[in-house]
Amino acid sequence: MWEQYLLLTRIEQAFKDLKGELAIRPVHHQRDERIEAHIFVSFLAYCLHATLRNLARRHAGGLSPRAILEKLSAMQMIDVHLPTTDGKHIVLSRYTEPEADVGLLLAQLQIPLPAQSPPKVYASGKVAV
Repeated sequence: MWEQYLLLTRIEQAFKDLKGELAIRPVHHQRDERIEAHIFVSFLAYCLHATLRNLARRHAGGLSPRAILEKLSAMQMIDVHLPTTDGKHIVLSRYTEPEADVGLLLAQLQIPLPAQSPPKVYASGKVAV
């Protein structure tokens, strides 16, 4: 009975996380596949939130998932468009260099940044957005 009670409290905490920190609210869809997609995306968001919470517990005690996400939000992904002399465009997708405190947080959480992606070259006028 005690195990069932503990399971119930974890389920209630999951719903509290979904409604609170993740700000997921009921959305009234008209089609079954949209309902299923909404549930799936909500579940993925919860799984990522729980994973981040567990990472924080192990490696950065005292930080909440919300605090970590706020800190990481300083990093951005940008596309740099460079026209060439022969009419083509080079697009460099880059993430901004993390500030010192963000870099320290990433190191503490043991999250390595991926390598910057290679440039893409497009024929004139055909730049992907």
